[in-house]
Amino acid sequence: MGQTLSEPVTQKETSRCENEFVKVGASCMQGWRINMEDAHTQLLSLNNDKNSAFFAVYDGHGGPKVSEYAGMHLHEKIINHPSYKEGDVTDAIKKGFLSLDSDMLDDDEMKDELAGTTAICVILKDRKIFCGNVGDSRAISSVRGRVQQLSFDHKPNNELESKRIIAAGGWVEFNRVNGNLALSRALGDFVFKRNEAKKAEEQIVTAYPDVEIKEITSDHEFIVLACDGIWDVLSNEDVLEFVRTRIAQKIPPETICEELMNRCLAPDCLMGGLGCDNMTVVIVCFLHGGTYEKLAEKCKLAPFTTNQFNSLNNAPTCLPVSN
Repeated sequence: MGQTLSEPVTQKETSRCENEFVKVGASCMQGWRINMEDAHTQLLSLNNDKNSAFFAVYDGHGGPKVSEYAGMHLHEKIINHPSYKEGDVTDAIKKGFLSLDSDMLDDDEMKDELAGTTAICVILKDRKIFCGNVGDSRAISSVRGRVQQLSFDHKPNNELESKRIIAAGGWVEFNRVNGNLALSRALGDFVFKRNEAKKAEEQIVTAYPDVEIKEITSDHEFIVLACDGIWDVLSNEDVLEFVRTRIAQKIPPETICEELMNRCLAPDCLMGGLGCDNMTVVIVCFLHGGTYEKLAEKCKLAPFTTNQFNSLNNAPTCLPVSN
């Protein structure tokens, strides 16, 4: 877990933004940790693509330098990649992540950096959600009160992850990479990326992301992106209910972010366990051309039944993209 303070830093950095399509709130809190290592990005429009948006959360470990670097540059690497301009957003996300890692290795100030970071990003474009992920930060969307997973955690004990780790010369011990790192994909962490016989996608720890693609429907209510400091304490369903109930009360999304972090903060950190991490939350509310008040009314409706939700999910959709 790392070192903790004698009492938490509960001061929050909170922001909000909106346009006709989305209303967004974001907040981060240092909590019990001795340093703040998270970063996040929220862009309502992108250069040369004004009708698309980008949101991301970066959960740093070993220091803040890699998460801060990613927060400033990952979206640029994705949207400036030729694949993005050709309409292949999935390939642009995958190549953008790897390109960012390569840039850091070529940067004199970053190449010897021991830190790393998770990265969970969402691009909203052409009525689709494109979600790229490395690590164990996570994103979910609410579809009429039901969880739609946008990412899946990369843990060393996952079968496919473990196979790659071992094939690259590493091992898994105590559910950690080489007995050290609790996640199996990350930006940075270059000490785990030194096998010259392996491609970037095949390293012990890789920056190669999984990508999920979902169609945006009129039943989509909001997206939550957050670091594992939230998901370690609450389940996907718990977070969805927490957020949806408060949107129904017309509480602004940035306030909900703050309340969610307070809910997950441990009362003490004597054991250094759950609720003792840095926390960052971004909530993206779909307005569908309407108002936040109309979204609040939708969130008062009963959730989809299992059959209704399964019927929706059984419609033709894009499958997760993996290596």
